[in-house]
Amino acid sequence: MEMGKQIKRLRTEQGISQETLAEKVYVSRQTVSNWENDKNYPDINSLLRMSEIFHVSLDILIKGDVEKMKEKISLGDRKAFEKESNIFAALFAAVVLTPVPLVHFLSYAGIGIWVILSAVTFWFAGKVEKSKKAFDIQTYKEIVVFTEGKCLDEIEKAREEGKRPYQKILLAAASALIALAAASLMMWILK
Repeated sequence: MEMGKQIKRLRTEQGISQETLAEKVYVSRQTVSNWENDKNYPDINSLLRMSEIFHVSLDILIKGDVEKMKEKISLGDRKAFEKESNIFAALFAAVVLTPVPLVHFLSYAGIGIWVILSAVTFWFAGKVEKSKKAFDIQTYKEIVVFTEGKCLDEIEKAREEGKRPYQKILLAAASALIALAAASLMMWILK
């Protein structure tokens, strides 16, 4: 559970308004609203005051439902994701490395084989992306932690979500460069 949702849940359970909580914690109502909407995080003094106001430990206030946070990703989900990822990686490598040899040796039949291989690769890419979306993992660090059966804490998760747009751009650029280099190498070898 995100910290903002946890603060809001505890506040509403105790029938405290944002304004009342703000007065008790010595901050503005807007600050409480920002916490609840995950726009920023409370400082340690505010966390201590809220733990006293809500009569919960800091651990529960920060982490939320401790049992839910300890829940591990199932081994079956991890194995299925790893299998799909490995198949996709092998197919992607084949799509990048085989177009020039296929066309050179098999002409139009080679183009057909490559198109079918590409279609299967795109289908597996869709499966991998669907799994990534279902488990909310996008960056390399999130994927590694997922395959280990662990979860990132809220601050690490926020940092990784901030990296996502940049990593997608870099991934696209790197893929294009790899494809160009592989095609150039194959053309050079086959001359």
